[in-house]
Amino acid sequence: MPPPTFPVAPAALAPLLRTERRRQGLAAAAGLLGVGAFAPLEWFWLAWLAWGILFLLVTSAVTPRQAAGRGLAFGLGHFLGGVSWVYVSLHDVGGMPLPIAAAATLALCAYLSLFPALAAWTARRLNGRDTAAGWRAIALFAATWMLWEWARGWLLSGFPWLALGYSQTPPSPLAGLAPVLGVYGLSLATAAVAAGLALAAASRRLVYLALPAILLALGGSLTPVAWSEATGAPLKVALLQGNIPQALKWQPERFIDSLTTYITLARDNPADLTVLPETAVPALYDQLPAEFLGDLKALAARRQGNIILGAPAAEAAGNAGDAGETAGEGRRYFNSAIAFGQAPEQRYSKAHLVPFGEFVPPGFRWFLDLMHMPMSDFTSGGPAQPPLALNGQQVAANICYEDVFGGEIIQALPRATLLVNLSNTAWFGHSLAQPQHLQIARLRALETGRPMLRATNTGMTAIIRPDGSIQAVLPPFTRGALVAEVRGYQGLTPFARIGNAGALVLAILLLLSCALARRRESQ
Repeated sequence: MPPPTFPVAPAALAPLLRTERRRQGLAAAAGLLGVGAFAPLEWFWLAWLAWGILFLLVTSAVTPRQAAGRGLAFGLGHFLGGVSWVYVSLHDVGGMPLPIAAAATLALCAYLSLFPALAAWTARRLNGRDTAAGWRAIALFAATWMLWEWARGWLLSGFPWLALGYSQTPPSPLAGLAPVLGVYGLSLATAAVAAGLALAAASRRLVYLALPAILLALGGSLTPVAWSEATGAPLKVALLQGNIPQALKWQPERFIDSLTTYITLARDNPADLTVLPETAVPALYDQLPAEFLGDLKALAARRQGNIILGAPAAEAAGNAGDAGETAGEGRRYFNSAIAFGQAPEQRYSKAHLVPFGEFVPPGFRWFLDLMHMPMSDFTSGGPAQPPLALNGQQVAANICYEDVFGGEIIQALPRATLLVNLSNTAWFGHSLAQPQHLQIARLRALETGRPMLRATNTGMTAIIRPDGSIQAVLPPFTRGALVAEVRGYQGLTPFARIGNAGALVLAILLLLSCALARRRESQ
């Protein structure tokens, strides 16, 4: 078997990378480095460097198994650094004993690292016995990375957090591809740019710069394109951030304080549409004091407006929505956004539930008992829920983690004119989760050509324009209201029309073209 035809590192570093363990160490360091491409740093070019290193390590591997080991190391470095907030949620906020919280976080990161390992194995395996790099290696690396990342986004209900494409929010020149191919198309393009740059540097052949140049130019040319247009009159919105710590939220003696906090914020910040975060008050909707709801309705009436309140809701089993599990004796519980005011009362109930956080996988009740998590057994509201008709706009609500699933968000289009996310981010403490979640929401706005309004408990409460830029944002871990004017938008981006199918077809075509090229070479 011929040796690699290019170095995987400058000659000065070669002695440090002579053993496989050291090469895996470099892969882990590259994965950790790649975290900096995401929020809060958002140094998008770091993704090109980190994934470029991974490309060289994968392509120069002697066997697919060796490539998989390097991919696994990359994943461990990346996810242990990038989703460290899971430990914060389990231990610091949830109260889980340290050894179990650490083991659970490590287990999750190990599971997530299987996907980079599988991508590396697949890319090296499909490249055959040839270890020489070239256009085929670039195409295989980008396509297999994207396809396995897409699989991570739906397998076992999906965990698409830190998908590579999220690193390319504006001002990255690749961001213009988001309305066309979505976040997975961005992942494909980013991996291709990284591989092309790395191969050009390692082989000293400038021809490999052609693909990165084309992709960057294409993304940049699409950035100013307006895929949607404003509709309806400007709307004054108030997004309330109560900043109530999770440890205090469910204490009975703090119940009145929670009610008072949001009544005061709503009273001091009148608006046409006022949005409270997910589970803003710690009680079922039908158990809230009539005085509290009456005060909110009166405040909304000042401007002939409406309120969206995040609250758990209960109903008799079998009365509404799709079939779901019964969470109590004859009752089902929903994580809901309930709208009321001048418009008739309407409700959106969360459709994509989070395992362990909102429903209990069989055999894992003990795990949630260790976290002391209230209201952790909800029923899905179903996928085909209409937008909320409020203030002359069609408002597509999504709750917390749901906005990481771009293919599901577009189901409300073209009818929806505004996207609204309600989140209780207090579960993640002071961690990377808040800025990372805001970055994800920016991609949803870009993909759909719709403004995204985010009302959160502790941060980041924000208003995002249809081009993915931030119109306004509240400082995290502060109590306040974000008040601004927004417009609804209509029209469909290419991604809203075809969803993830465009990126999937493109990746599959790349794999087929590589297979045909290999077949011709073997004849």
